Amino acid sequence: MYRSRFNKSRSNARRWQIGAVAGVAVTIVGVGLGVASAAEAVPTVNCPAVKITVAVPSQAQAEVQSNLQLLNTQINEANARLKSTVGQGGPNFIQNAILGPLADKRFATINRMETAIGRNAAKPDLNAEGLKTCTLNESGAASATQPTAVPSATSSSAASSSSGSSSSGTAANSTVGTISCPALVINVDVPESAAAEVKRNLELLNTQITESQARLESTVGQGGANFVQNAILGPLASKRFATINRIETAIGRRAAKPDLDAETLQTCKVITSGTAEAQGTDFDIADAAAIAASAGKISCPDVTINVAIPSQAAAEVQRNLELLDTQIAESQARLESTVGQGGANFVQNAILGPLASKRFATINRIETAIGRNAAKPDLNAETLQTCTVVK
Repeated sequence: MYRSRFNKSRSNARRWQIGAVAGVAVTIVGVGLGVASAAEAVPTVNCPAVKITVAVPSQAQAEVQSNLQLLNTQINEANARLKSTVGQGGPNFIQNAILGPLADKRFATINRMETAIGRNAAKPDLNAEGLKTCTLNESGAASATQPTAVPSATSSSAASSSSGSSSSGTAANSTVGTISCPALVINVDVPESAAAEVKRNLELLNTQITESQARLESTVGQGGANFVQNAILGPLASKRFATINRIETAIGRRAAKPDLDAETLQTCKVITSGTAEAQGTDFDIADAAAIAASAGKISCPDVTINVAIPSQAAAEVQRNLELLDTQIAESQARLESTVGQGGANFVQNAILGPLASKRFATINRIETAIGRNAAKPDLNAETLQTCTVVK
């Protein structure tokens, strides 16, 4: 009896094992059928086409076309993602992991095209908000291809920029306007030593206008109501103010420093008709002799050596006498190069005072050189140090 029960139990166990194996087989077959069925109905994305409804400037065509092609690449990548993730995630997986990110990419790409066009023409509205969203072709139909043809346009900015450097001025561009700046007039004679620097800065004023005009044309439609003032005219004013100040300083190094009214002349505006005046680069060169005459002449008392000079001191005494002449020449040059600078005491404090100190020390060296080999003389350095300016 015991053996009989044991055999029956083993027989049941075998039947259970066979049944279990068969159940697994059915389950595997069922999963296999499910996968095959899903593969047959993998959806594809269905995206609205982005239509470029404006002429694209030649400078932007390559960038716009590259972004149109990118829209197709994004569609292809989304379709590949749909195939590789069948059965993954919950009911919102496709929206959250595929369609949502695709919409973000499309929005950014369409915006880039708007910006690229807007650098050289009016910035268009390509409806990125409406065209970013894609849906599904549940039947798995092929996704529509994004057209990549780009309407061309002939840019007018090159012609307008080339005319901006004309000495007769620039005609206003009726589309974007023309930057017009007041001309700086050099109403004083420019020292010859400052002429090159003054001319270079006058030419720079024209360069600044040309660069700002190009910026004006390349940013049409960008920014808000104050964009032109804040991004173009404001920075241009700062550059002009600094340039005019440099011209004043260059002149002031060798003559009276002029006031060229940088505060007023820095400000430019945008005109939509008429002709903008170009900055002239002509000015009068001052006569060096006239500058010297206006500065006056430094006059110093002669140093007379009324004692015999030992031979051992002769060279040193001669060297210091020549140094007295050098000091006067240097002070005269300083006097002429600073005409009009400083206040009422400038010449005394900056030129005659330092000259007196140098002369006192030089005369003392002469006395000392003689005194090494003879009685030290008193050459009256206290009195002879002082020079004056004679007009």
